[in-house]
Amino acid sequence: MGGDTFAPDVNGAASFSVRLAAGIASRGHDVHILAQSHGEKQGAYREEHLGQMLTVHRLNSFRWPLHDWLRAVYPWRIHHNAAKVIDQVRPDVAHMQSHMLIGRGLTTESHKRGIRVVATNHFMPENLIEHTPFPKSTWPLITWLAWKDCTRLYRKAAALTTPTKRAAAYLESRTGLQHVHAISCGIRMSDYTPDFEEKTGNRIVFVGRITGEKMLPDLVEAVARIPRELDAHLDLVGEGDIRKALEQQAQRLGIADRVHFPGRVSDEDLRAILSRATVFAMPSTAELQSIATMEGMASGLPVVAADAMALPHLVRDGENGYLFPPRDVAALAERLERVLRMPHDEYEVMQRASLRLLEPHDIDTTITIFERLYRGEEVTDPVTEVPPLPAKVREQFRSLARRARSAISD
Repeated sequence: MGGDTFAPDVNGAASFSVRLAAGIASRGHDVHILAQSHGEKQGAYREEHLGQMLTVHRLNSFRWPLHDWLRAVYPWRIHHNAAKVIDQVRPDVAHMQSHMLIGRGLTTESHKRGIRVVATNHFMPENLIEHTPFPKSTWPLITWLAWKDCTRLYRKAAALTTPTKRAAAYLESRTGLQHVHAISCGIRMSDYTPDFEEKTGNRIVFVGRITGEKMLPDLVEAVARIPRELDAHLDLVGEGDIRKALEQQAQRLGIADRVHFPGRVSDEDLRAILSRATVFAMPSTAELQSIATMEGMASGLPVVAADAMALPHLVRDGENGYLFPPRDVAALAERLERVLRMPHDEYEVMQRASLRLLEPHDIDTTITIFERLYRGEEVTDPVTEVPPLPAKVREQFRSLARRARSAISD
């Protein structure tokens, strides 16, 4: 398996790679990862990830100067390095997690040797182009060239996947390729702890990279528009290059005391932050699935998200949260306020709806499907659409929640 980001990086592609690799290893397979080095660590190492031992081949890399954490391998060495590892390991299958550099070498050299290639697309030009030196006037051309480039590489794959149906349709439209599999990144819901007690404060949480494509200035401004009597606090969990700008924005808006930056946190601390939150917010317009949103849902949180790309696959408007028109700050503020003012019985219905809608995204299903793809077997894409909950059943849930609270108070 190879891509341009892997642990200790914290992002959706890296998280998915770690979870899938560890899951495959837990079923008795020998998993090797081709990844960038961090610091002086180069060579093949046995590393423990999510309780499983993986062989990680760390390639010499440098920090990309226009990005706050991304490390890139040297492009003129990638084919040589990939070929060397492939000839040592002699894998049955290669799985490309990105097409930029490491995935390019892994795919090209595996294809030359007749090794089956599976590719997963996490690529959205919007997530990368602002970290290039190209002027904005050239971005449409650069985006077109980037899609042409990845199409050439994806043609070498025996199977091509992406996390959602909407992302698959988008990928097919941009590349002209057909039969893209929609396979959820998956999540283990038992790792998270929903809290159904009435919340004692109003906390909005975002988890992810603190960077431009996440549209976080919109979220900070929306929090400033929420009436002060609600005392809404915002936790922006993660690291990134626009943190200082967001701190300055919060200061200008007079809400610096209510916007918090926990930074990169441990898994345990993240679960605690999610469990105590009131609502999860995702204003990004370029999510192919959003593992972070799934983590919020697994923690029993209603979600307010932009009606863009794959987020409507996770957020059913009025059932487990609300969608808002992308970049519409007033609408974002209104949807957040609506959740914060919600009576507890209605709020609990939304909490349980998040858990219900997430059930088809079980990580074990994802691992099984990739096992079959690796073997070259036919697969049927998992059904992740959950039928809408009838209004009558939602009212029954509200009634049960009211009765339970009444019994507790008595």
